[in-house]
Amino acid sequence: MVRRKLVVGNWKMHGLGADIGEIQAIAAAAAYYRAVDCGLCLPATLIERAVRAVPGFAIGAEDVHFADKGAQTGCVSTGMLTDAGATMVIVGHSERRQDQHESDGEVRAKAAAALGAGLLTILCVGESLLVREAGDAIEMVGRQLDCSLPGEVDGAKLAIAYEPIWAIGTGHTPTIDDIAEMHGSLRQRLFAAFGQAAEAIRILYGGSVKAGNAAEIFSVIDVDGALVGGASLKAADFVPIIEAAALKP
Repeated sequence: MVRRKLVVGNWKMHGLGADIGEIQAIAAAAAYYRAVDCGLCLPATLIERAVRAVPGFAIGAEDVHFADKGAQTGCVSTGMLTDAGATMVIVGHSERRQDQHESDGEVRAKAAAALGAGLLTILCVGESLLVREAGDAIEMVGRQLDCSLPGEVDGAKLAIAYEPIWAIGTGHTPTIDDIAEMHGSLRQRLFAAFGQAAEAIRILYGGSVKAGNAAEIFSVIDVDGALVGGASLKAADFVPIIEAAALKP
């Protein structure tokens, strides 16, 4: 099965109203690459303004709470996201797992809530440098995926993002062979969990993706796109990554 490439930017704690122009530039350029699904996951404060500014372009959130409503001060529900116009969301990013101490169980609940709301859900997994150097990356990341997956999924609405923690924002990336091995292992885990429905689930690579290495990364079997951090903040940096995805069906 040929899966459409998916390239999503994660702005993290960046972005003000003054940056709407950059979002418009990215959306306008992305429209030329119709073979690639593209979007931006933005701070909650920007979502509604971005949706209004770039109608038809996918805007998402960087996190969501699993509860529909309640006393979770400062949290955002799936209903709030869809009300603002968001169509996708990231769950389980390593920076939330580490800094906010999110468990696999919490990530699984968030993924289930997001999928239940019809949001394209990008579920993140990845290992630390210590785990990688100990030779335990495949087993650890596979176990993390197993424990974070919801029970039932629509494969077209779920994407997995493999982000080695030690590569995020460092300029370092695993070797192409390492990426291929991990993505192949994750695909097998998905088949074990969901059977043929796993064929539609896209597996993205994230971790210092940039214009200079994107084409090589996208050439790897089972790399179905990218979750991009810092390089997604400017159209000049992000659009060449989208272009690279378009050239690697």
